[in-house]
Amino acid sequence: MRDNNRTTFFERKSWYYRTKTLNEDGTIKYGKKGGFKSQEEAERSYKIWKKQFEKEYKEYKKVSQKDPNLTLVDYLNHWFSDIYSKRIEPSTKMVSKYTLQYYIFPYIGADVKIRYVNTEYFDDLLKRVSPISATAGNRVRQLLYSAMGDAVLDGYLKDNPIKATKCYPRKKSKVKILNMEQIKRLLLAAKSNEWNLEILLGIFCGLRKGEILGLKFQDFNLENQSVYISRQITLNPIFDSKSEKIAERYEVIEKEPKTKNSYRRLKVPQLILDELEKRREYVAYNREFYGKDYEDHDYVSCQKNGKPHSMSAMNIALAKICRRNGIPQISVHSLRHMYATILLEKGVSLIEISAALGHSSIHTTFEYYCDIISDDKKIIDYMNITFNPEMLEEKTGCDMYA
Repeated sequence: MRDNNRTTFFERKSWYYRTKTLNEDGTIKYGKKGGFKSQEEAERSYKIWKKQFEKEYKEYKKVSQKDPNLTLVDYLNHWFSDIYSKRIEPSTKMVSKYTLQYYIFPYIGADVKIRYVNTEYFDDLLKRVSPISATAGNRVRQLLYSAMGDAVLDGYLKDNPIKATKCYPRKKSKVKILNMEQIKRLLLAAKSNEWNLEILLGIFCGLRKGEILGLKFQDFNLENQSVYISRQITLNPIFDSKSEKIAERYEVIEKEPKTKNSYRRLKVPQLILDELEKRREYVAYNREFYGKDYEDHDYVSCQKNGKPHSMSAMNIALAKICRRNGIPQISVHSLRHMYATILLEKGVSLIEISAALGHSSIHTTFEYYCDIISDDKKIIDYMNITFNPEMLEEKTGCDMYA
């Protein structure tokens, strides 16, 4: 028994409808699907199947019109230069170009066609790349995910094969904390150092290095004892399009903060405001001394001629202080970790800490700090003693619990 509209038909005690399956080479395989108890049920299923088939066929026609011989290497080169580079920051471009040149291209065949790549192919690629370094698997997978996503939009692939590949977690950064005696030596040594203000901004405000170097006097509100973070100093790689080099040279530039959440207003301890006034006087002296040769950008942290510091200057200075005072070497980012740990020990919530640090999401904060207290008892002991209010006020003149 068959229905007059031939969409569904009755056979072997159930209702059926005819199907078409699109093969990878574009040919169509015909079949049927049955087992439905009523004609209405079969017709509902048919409408769903038809919509899906038409979508797949449309995608296939879109892909099939592209160059069938385009290689994966050629597409990735085109994608990086003409698509991806136009929507990312220069620093991200530098890292991504390095990832392509040294982690991806050496491990894919020059004649592999993009229309033939699939999840199995990329799983094998990632397996071979991941031992190169602790971050290789994660970095390569992230970059390929973006590239293949755009390949789908461009019509070269029907779906993104990276979605189903094995995940390679990002290596968790090690949070480095100084002990009680070391932090005391650092604060006392910094007090007589020209980088004292910058170090205090790292420990007691949790600022990133670029944010410290990008601060201007106008960002501080002395009446409210606050500072507004609205920019950073960073390195901008200058690429040579005719060269195979990752970057030919770099320039120090001023730009917006790292993420939209990095725009934030923070309370500032009086100790920092006192140091700020000393710095204001020092900058004013240099401005007068250098005269027309002084580049006035209103920077709080700058060279004597007003130009911004290099990106390595503060870490070099901090390393020198540590070395001369028997303190394990730390970076500017370590100061930021100390600030976060202070807040944790005070019982501040992760949401509030995330906002203070300017993280893009609370997940970033969680990844760094969620297990500090449970995994490292010496940090708890250190925090309970080192940041005793009376000790801090005596040693630094700053009551950070106020």
